[in-house]
Amino acid sequence: MRVSVLGAGPSGLYLAVLLRKAGHEVSVVERNAPDATFGWGVVFSEETLGALRDADYQTYLEITDSFARWTSIDIRYRDVTLRSGGHTFSAIRRTHLLDILQRRCRELGVALTFHHEVDEFAPDADLVVAADGANSLLRRGFVKEFGSSSAPQGCKYVWFGTDLVLDAFTFVFRQTEHGLFQVHAYPFDEHTSTWIVETTEATWRRAGLDTMSEEESIAFCSALFADDLGTHKLMSNRSVWLDFPLVRNESWHHGNLVLIGDAAHTAHFSIGSGTKLAMEDAIALANSFVRHPSDVEQALVDYELARQPVVERFQQAAGDSAAYFGRVGNYLGLEPIQFAANLLTRSGRISHANLTQRDPHFMRVLDSWFAADAVGAAALPGAVAPPPMFAPLRVGGATVPNRVVRAGDTAPAGAGLVLTGFVAVSDDGRTTPECPVMDDSWAVRQHHRAHEAGALLGVRLGHAGRRGATRATGGVDVPLRDGWPLLSASPLRYTPFSAVPAELSAADMDRVRDDFVAAAGRALSAGVDALELDLADGYLLASFLSPLTNRRTDSYAEPLRYPLSVVDAVRAVWPRLLAVRLTVTDWARGGLTVEQGVEHARAMAGHGVDLVHVRAGHTTATSRPEYRRGYLTTLSDRVRNEAGVPTLVGGYLTTPDEVNTVVAAGRADLCLFEPPPTPLEVPR
Repeated sequence: MRVSVLGAGPSGLYLAVLLRKAGHEVSVVERNAPDATFGWGVVFSEETLGALRDADYQTYLEITDSFARWTSIDIRYRDVTLRSGGHTFSAIRRTHLLDILQRRCRELGVALTFHHEVDEFAPDADLVVAADGANSLLRRGFVKEFGSSSAPQGCKYVWFGTDLVLDAFTFVFRQTEHGLFQVHAYPFDEHTSTWIVETTEATWRRAGLDTMSEEESIAFCSALFADDLGTHKLMSNRSVWLDFPLVRNESWHHGNLVLIGDAAHTAHFSIGSGTKLAMEDAIALANSFVRHPSDVEQALVDYELARQPVVERFQQAAGDSAAYFGRVGNYLGLEPIQFAANLLTRSGRISHANLTQRDPHFMRVLDSWFAADAVGAAALPGAVAPPPMFAPLRVGGATVPNRVVRAGDTAPAGAGLVLTGFVAVSDDGRTTPECPVMDDSWAVRQHHRAHEAGALLGVRLGHAGRRGATRATGGVDVPLRDGWPLLSASPLRYTPFSAVPAELSAADMDRVRDDFVAAAGRALSAGVDALELDLADGYLLASFLSPLTNRRTDSYAEPLRYPLSVVDAVRAVWPRLLAVRLTVTDWARGGLTVEQGVEHARAMAGHGVDLVHVRAGHTTATSRPEYRRGYLTTLSDRVRNEAGVPTLVGGYLTTPDEVNTVVAAGRADLCLFEPPPTPLEVPR
């Protein structure tokens, strides 16, 4: 097979090596000089090194012989440095990596051509490979066919080198009068380290960096991080401030043209996976031709099926990491050890258990601090403490024995708080005919059941609104044949088959508010420990909060006015723990944004709410929730640290490790624990 590769970066060169080893005729064309490169060092994971070893042992040996290796991460925050060990990193100078791959190509007989512009590139080949980076010219010619998109992601950043040789991957956080700046730095040979400076665009502009020259920018950053650099200097390699481009393609091939590396996808530099993913693409593409040596189309389909799911997971993790650094200023109120835990677990790829395995001492300090902080005591360095999920939580005048919440009819054993399913404040507020209505005898039974298991009881109190009068079985939101009149903020049906609700009148609002107050009083008499008012999932109070469901033209068009009046009325008669179940984003076009949801949470806290149970989606039947394990955790993180209110979060948290990770890192205070069913015992 004749193969033409455009782009002599790591992915293009490595693919050329692998295809040439398999006996194919390969040529590589590059517009730049052989030693031209952007950036400084390249980081590899142990997993990638194993793949490189198996794919071409000779390049593996040369690459690994040149590595700078380290096992620690340093976090410089509040004038202290916290070190976490057990992390395996390997890095190499990018130009040296390119030199190794170029020499290997020449040894194998790959034709390398440099200083050749793409508009002169007209290959007569069986396979054409676009390995020409995030701004791929070949890809641009087929944007529609590839389903290409590219958009800025994350903060402004500039990529420097420094002659300061670090001994750890180092994060530096420096607060200034303009805002927060942070550094991602790591060594890559015995003389040099990469030094990436990052900040939000607003801070970048306030500091005047948008008008500075390259030399002025270096001087600014050198002065800003003088305490960290000491006598060492920053070095430039066309180091200008950039926006990171998030590249995605629905398809990675069109005819005999295929995309690899940054031409196909990018992953934000904050998880250090760009070159790793690119070289793994090359391995996967070469292997696809081993499996399908005589069918180019089938080989390219095979390549996509193998790589796209992997890359999508990395892009999700990288996107979460990029977003984290965009809002990291919201975490400056965390204590150093918790700030470090939050940072290390930001992308979801590292958990409490992972960190315990990597650095037991670091995690003993974290667990000891968390346990002491939970009871308002001073931490004893090195003290043995239980995992964070077993620490009590003092909130709203109550002490929850641990951080585990169980919902509905699940067994309460082991939970700190048992939260009932939806309980209506009135008959017309029920979801189904079987939905319980708040009464003393029902609440007393639930209270005894929870307390016998050593847990507090929380009652989820609400009015179904336009989601009422539905069947208990046979599907979700299937309306009854003969239901009851429905109410909502506006006369908009929930599904095309639902009844049209009446718009709440002033008299309706007074009655529903009184129903909430009366139900709260009955709960108090029954000994209920906590109330959760339901302002989520498209129910009545939630219908006021979203522009998709509140189309009023009176003063109640203001989304918080009526829900807060209910909160205030209940708070006046409820002296115990008060929570709200709150939709933070609708996940629907034109709906409630996360920023608006955080503001709503802040307002709730200002009106005496002690805890926010974070929810998302379901405001309309056409919402598109982004379901995945822990899919609500990032939203809870934002509410807790931006609105400054304790949070409860669920979202498929099924293992103790997930709960420990979430609460230890300060992303939530309580977790709705949803373990899989216990396997049935099989008789012998």
